[in-house]
Amino acid sequence: MTGPTRDIPDPGFPDDTGEADPRLRAALATYAEDPQAPGAAYAVLAVLQDSRVLVPVVAVLGEVEVGAHGLAREKTADMAAVLMQGRDGRQALLSFSGLDSLRAWNPEARPVPVSAVDAARSARHDGAAALLVDVAGPVLFVVEGDDLAALADGWRLTRLEERWAWVAAAVGE
Repeated sequence: MTGPTRDIPDPGFPDDTGEADPRLRAALATYAEDPQAPGAAYAVLAVLQDSRVLVPVVAVLGEVEVGAHGLAREKTADMAAVLMQGRDGRQALLSFSGLDSLRAWNPEARPVPVSAVDAARSARHDGAAALLVDVAGPVLFVVEGDDLAALADGWRLTRLEERWAWVAAAVGE
């Protein structure tokens, strides 16, 4: 069979088993103990910026047609990443640290492994105000505002003495 070929980009995780990065889970567990502790969220972001996350993709009904006996049936369906709307109306892209946490949220969702940076970029591209990590647990973590922007732009979170700072890559490097 000949015809047009499609070039599907390699996501960069060929041997991914879906297991969570133990460093990310440890950072999330420490964060859960005291989310208000100075630097707690930044300690998670420092690990997350180099992590793979799983973005769930689910089937979305496209067109419906009515059969001869008046019964509706699926004509087309699409696959889509999941945005969740908060009580305040803002939307967030869902992501998961591992297959176990994704399955706890929705066992039917298909995992797409991407870097956390790419997930943040996708969230911004879709108009989301946040990236949610592990919405069904074990620890919910929210990346939003300036942190979402810096992560999506590829800035690096670095610890400088007793403070954390986002540092941009030099132009031309």
